[in-house]
Amino acid sequence: MSVARVVTFEGVTKQRLAEMQQEMGGEPPDGVPAKEFIVFHDAEAEKAVVVLFFDSDADYQQGDQALNAMPAEDTPGKRASVKKYDVVFRQAI
Repeated sequence: MSVARVVTFEGVTKQRLAEMQQEMGGEPPDGVPAKEFIVFHDAEAEKAVVVLFFDSDADYQQGDQALNAMPAEDTPGKRASVKKYDVVFRQAI
């Protein structure tokens, strides 16, 4: 079963997200074996939600360790929360 790492950030500007897009080039950071990631942004509130999907708990643990070790300046803003979820249902239409 897939698992997801859902992180919320505060203080996220449009400019910072644009910078991160250029830096990352559409790929997750090194050491993060995510299969997909989605970024939601509320520009008015300067908040973002980042969802990373992993194929297994082992991949999640590896990615979680790598992401927790990242310097704060490499994130979109101030991390407010991190939660792990089982992905029960997922469908692209």
